[in-house]
Amino acid sequence: MDISNSIKNWAEDDRPREKMLQRGAAALTDAELLAILISSGTREKSALDLAREVLALAHNHLHELGRLSIIELKKTKGIGEARAITIAAAMELGRRRQVGEGLQRATISTSKDAAEIIIPLLQDLNHEAFCVMYLNQANRLIRHEIISSGGLTGTVADIRIILKSALLQNANQVIIAHNHPSGNMQPSGADKELTRKLKDAAGLMDIKLLDHLIISANGFLSFSDEGLI
Repeated sequence: MDISNSIKNWAEDDRPREKMLQRGAAALTDAELLAILISSGTREKSALDLAREVLALAHNHLHELGRLSIIELKKTKGIGEARAITIAAAMELGRRRQVGEGLQRATISTSKDAAEIIIPLLQDLNHEAFCVMYLNQANRLIRHEIISSGGLTGTVADIRIILKSALLQNANQVIIAHNHPSGNMQPSGADKELTRKLKDAAGLMDIKLLDHLIISANGFLSFSDEGLI
């Protein structure tokens, strides 16, 4: 490593750490924040140069950055395993913060309330996954869990497992959700059929299916809001 490319040797106005201390984190660009995580450069590139290359790998979108694996991050020359792990850990902390904020909500009254908890869990995945939220009669969240994961084009949700878990949790209501890695939020015929079957089966056990959310990089679709449930 070329010491001249270390952050501490940059011109004072270019030092992201000092800039953060003086102006606050909001004043830094995405690349500058990422440079702080990377910490130091290589013989040929500064930490900021490396940060820009990593962001370019993610098409300059933090959402895409969160989807990159450690192996993919290491494709940038100068980003070894330790730096890749640091970046991946920061992305995971961001997701957990989002989930934590949603879980602090007293009740889940709207599709947006549910989406705030589910989106951080599913949005960055490159494969389909199926999540269930179990609620009591007062719409308070008892528990949420991912019950299955599939490939790039689909996942399988077992209605029996969902209802068994609902009974074990003493849940009166459930919300289901899965992601579409393609970015398309429109429900497929299989999505609609699963929703119908689960609603009917849950009704026989006095459990109400409140909603089915489809999560993508572009947001979410609510079956309830769209009149599909």
